[in-house]
Amino acid sequence: MTQTRIMLADDHAVVRRGLRLVLEGEPDLRVVAEVGDGAEAVERGLRDDVDLAVLDISMPRMTGLQAARELTSRREGLRVLILSMHDNEQYLFEALRSGASGYVLKSVADRDLVEACRATMRGEPFLYPGAVRALMRDFVERARRGDTPPDDPLTPREVEIVKLIAEARTTREIAGELVLSEKTVERHRTNILAKLGMRDRVELVRYAIRRGLVEP
Repeated sequence: MTQTRIMLADDHAVVRRGLRLVLEGEPDLRVVAEVGDGAEAVERGLRDDVDLAVLDISMPRMTGLQAARELTSRREGLRVLILSMHDNEQYLFEALRSGASGYVLKSVADRDLVEACRATMRGEPFLYPGAVRALMRDFVERARRGDTPPDDPLTPREVEIVKLIAEARTTREIAGELVLSEKTVERHRTNILAKLGMRDRVELVRYAIRRGLVEP
């Protein structure tokens, strides 16, 4: 029997332990790696001994959505599932745009995760029932209006900066982490506020929470 080799990425060790127990009760699934943040997930997930990355949507350093984008763009054939506590259409759409093959709610992971892993490895999307209804409703509404949803206006670099601002990092700290000048960080911040039609850091933090970049 071919086993699917899985990487679990979640910043809570107790959650990873529970997910591992669920998965390793199945003969065709094997957890080969556990990591605690998004940057680690990208580094570990690029190795060829991982077939499927299961990523929590909200993690330090890099979110699950950011990690999913990195992994799916850099490693063809790697499958990705997003784990989330949010039964929220915006997060769902972001997950699918990031290249993930499925979206699993943490509240029912013990019920859904095994089937989600198997469906993903068969090349099929996995969505919980409420997510399917949300997608259908969005499709019908857009068809009625005759339009398509706008892409996020921010570049990946700007999203990184929003996340760090929301984590209360100073301009100097952000510049150091991203290897940019402080002036460049300030320019990015000004552009971000203009693109989003926002005035200050408080609004950026609210936006970051809505996007799942940081936990409330």
